[in-house]
Amino acid sequence: MQSKASTVEAYLESLPSDRRAALEAVRAVIRKNLDADYEEGMQYGMIGYYVPHRVFPPGYHCDPKQPLPFASLASQKNHMAIYLMGVYGDTGARQWFEDAWAKTGKKLDMGKSCVRFKKIEDLALDVIGGVIKRMPAKKYVEGYQATLAAMGKGRPAKAEAKAEKPAAKKAAAKAPAAKKAATKASAATITPERKAGRRAPTPAGPTTSRSSR
Repeated sequence: MQSKASTVEAYLESLPSDRRAALEAVRAVIRKNLDADYEEGMQYGMIGYYVPHRVFPPGYHCDPKQPLPFASLASQKNHMAIYLMGVYGDTGARQWFEDAWAKTGKKLDMGKSCVRFKKIEDLALDVIGGVIKRMPAKKYVEGYQATLAAMGKGRPAKAEAKAEKPAAKKAAAKAPAAKKAATKASAATITPERKAGRRAPTPAGPTTSRSSR
């Protein structure tokens, strides 16, 4: 469920009191452990934590106008959820997260990046704080870029196409001129002898005279 609220405060105010209290508790843990280079705001209709363009100008590769998402909090129809993109994209971070959660004895209801819960008691808040703290913005961006490079997505596909089109047109425009110049140069090398079907004389070398008998 995507909210139309424009601020975090407005989003929280729109929720039932029990859900608002649960998300506020998770929010407090996230903010306490969040690296200073992240920012909080509304993103994709949820409370978002992201790397702003001032820190990472390229933004999110799926939509460069959006800052790079890192984590989100949301009240869904049948549950609440914490989305941990840093855990989803980092095998080591996910392993640490799952191992640390298991030690608490609490059940982990997790998809690729989302941890679903119905009440605050379902969560291991110290583990959530720990995984947030372990992923400063610089480290997260480096991992994100490495993943994109491995997938061959260093730049958005649309940007690639836009960059390649002018270059292709320029190369196509140069082709006829280059062909004409090559033909001209080839013609300039045809000597009168070649035109007449004779081999061109080779430069004269040292001559040896024979005495007549």
